Amino acid sequence: MSCLRLRLRWLSAPACLLLAAPFLALLQQTPWRSFSIAPADLSSVRVSLGLGLAALLLIAALGTPLALWLARSRSRLRGLVQTLVLASLMTPPLAMGILLVSAYGPYSTLGGPLAAAGYLISNNVGAFLLAQLYGGLAYFVISARSAFEGVPRSAEEAADTLGATSWQVFRLVTLPLAARGVLAGLALAWVRVIGEFGIVMTFAYFPQGMPVQLYINLQNDGLDSVYSLVWLLLAASLPLPLWILARRASPSPAP
Repeated sequence: MSCLRLRLRWLSAPACLLLAAPFLALLQQTPWRSFSIAPADLSSVRVSLGLGLAALLLIAALGTPLALWLARSRSRLRGLVQTLVLASLMTPPLAMGILLVSAYGPYSTLGGPLAAAGYLISNNVGAFLLAQLYGGLAYFVISARSAFEGVPRSAEEAADTLGATSWQVFRLVTLPLAARGVLAGLALAWVRVIGEFGIVMTFAYFPQGMPVQLYINLQNDGLDSVYSLVWLLLAASLPLPLWILARRASPSPAP
């Protein structure tokens, strides 16, 4: 067994080096002596963090009931709904942005009446939130559904037998037991929301979050101008998911 582990360690080295190479290059290439953060970069951070948090709350509110229904339902509609979730997950971001323009644009069936009423869903806060919602919702639903499927039905049935309401069963039994998987889903959704570029670029260019601002800096001033914002993007997107995933991977304390 020890020999096998040693071989696996060496066989794993190429993949580890491949994953580490971009981050090592970032450390080396960042112009630390002239490191500065432009006002436009700070504005994009505020946009991404503020609207990203709002989108994450919407994802949790909309996605949790759907994930629980997919985990528990025996309806014939379950397969269709599951297909919709997977289709949203697998559609390339640029294509999804085009679909959102087609669905919510000022001349579309959904967007037309809203535009006539004075609210245009394009290149504004509403469009930005919608783009982030489509970017992260399916990732959360898939992860949360798997977590809810792992909750023993016997525990829920025992709480129901003791007189707990459906809400109490969910709040006191189902959600605590599925918490790690649900949090992992939120972590994945957060990364998708903060880093979403294709959908936002097509459907909600304004207000400009960090990914779009990175693209603008790169186009206008070249590679050396983007490193500070790359660091800000990593600092905003990675710590929370890494912490959540580390807690999920850690063993549960013994009773």
